[in-house]
Amino acid sequence: MGQDVEAREFTGEDRARYRAKVRRNLDVLAAMLGQQDFSVPDPHVGIEIEFNLVDDSGDPALRNSETLDAIATEDFQTELGQFNVEINVPPAPVAGRGLADMAERMREDLNVAQGKAQSVGTGLMMIGILPTLDAPHLTRESISANPRYHLLSDQILTARGEDIHLVINGVERLRTTIDTIIAEAACTSTQLHLQVEPEDFAPTWNAAQAIAGVQIAVGANSPFFLGKRLWHETRIALFEQATDTRTDELKAQGVRPRVWFGERWITSVFDLFEENSRYFPALLPIVEDEDPVAEIEAGRIPVLPELRLHNGTIWRWNRPIYDVVDGKPHLRVENRLLPAGPTVKDTVANAALFYGLVTALTEQERPVWSQLSFKAAEEGFHEAAAAGIEAQAYWPGIGTVPVRELVLRHLLPLAHVGLERRGVDGAVIDEFLTIIERRCVTGRNGSTWMTEQFDRIHERGSDVFDSMRALTRRYAEHMHSNEPVHSWPVD
Repeated sequence: MGQDVEAREFTGEDRARYRAKVRRNLDVLAAMLGQQDFSVPDPHVGIEIEFNLVDDSGDPALRNSETLDAIATEDFQTELGQFNVEINVPPAPVAGRGLADMAERMREDLNVAQGKAQSVGTGLMMIGILPTLDAPHLTRESISANPRYHLLSDQILTARGEDIHLVINGVERLRTTIDTIIAEAACTSTQLHLQVEPEDFAPTWNAAQAIAGVQIAVGANSPFFLGKRLWHETRIALFEQATDTRTDELKAQGVRPRVWFGERWITSVFDLFEENSRYFPALLPIVEDEDPVAEIEAGRIPVLPELRLHNGTIWRWNRPIYDVVDGKPHLRVENRLLPAGPTVKDTVANAALFYGLVTALTEQERPVWSQLSFKAAEEGFHEAAAAGIEAQAYWPGIGTVPVRELVLRHLLPLAHVGLERRGVDGAVIDEFLTIIERRCVTGRNGSTWMTEQFDRIHERGSDVFDSMRALTRRYAEHMHSNEPVHSWPVD
């Protein structure tokens, strides 16, 4: 969830200084985009995956500190909830066997981490929302010890001036109130990173926005929350509400949400950072000593800490990232909308679809976003989150069709071309895109498997939460087998 900060209180002077510093960072970034070398001779991709921790019964295990001590590697880090950890897969080239090598490393790391976690009585679950989460797990006491998380929760609740109201209408209806942002910890995700040059950022981001609905429909893996069946990808609605700083009155006035799809296609990465500054007040107004102008004048590359920290408190589904690596600036698109899981193979298949599609779409003579309204893309995204793999989708030149048909007939061939353009080996392309194909042919992704398996268990007479525990244990068995979810049996 971003960089560490110390617990503290903020004054009006802090906020004014921070606002001015963010704007100074923006001015420097604008100049850098035209003057500095952001070139990407060997594009890298990266993956972050958030996990839930469970005990032997399948219930949440609020023991991330002990679990991380047992795993003892910097690749695994803390997250918002005590029942969460995160793995950061080191960036690597996508060409050749890059995706396959990444899958092998992720699987090995998960196996090792799982063995060490079991030594302290926990297990790792790669899933969008843990079915066994219940109201007692969503309290302030469940937030991780890192001061950043408590500070961020306090700042969001202070900005709202009231508790957070969660209302999700799906197959069933959820309505509840919480007094922290801990419900965000229920939303465990996969984050895909793609390094791009400045001139390629806007078309890549636009392409990512255009395919967001397709991604979420095919990859849905979060049908349950607090014992209720809601959306196929309930994470989307839950995350948007769990960190919302707006009261009903502010929503009615058109104030933007901090978990945001956006509102327009862009022409530059600068558009997004400028919107962040213009629309969103600071949550963590911490001013560092760096003078970005002095850094540039001295021939160094500024870190722009205030701009980066502010960007980290605005949760766009496709987020711009500015970073400095080995003394050189670079830009990334961070695709944040997918759930974790169900398996490593499924995760890398989702990544292959994303990297292939955005590559192919950015090379078209008439871009898809020039033929698609931004509002239609946003509506399609939320409709896909609700309906999952059986959603309908609008695509320019084709019209409104089932997502499964759109992917099979039109988008998989495009993704194949895009991965070829990136130099991915043919066997690797076939291995991972075939997983997406089989999901669409069978109609089975993580969400549909979970709902069918839950119904089968519940029909045998167990109550809801005992059925959720049995479902979670069965899911864990399949997850660790690493067989793609389309092949999982319902029993």
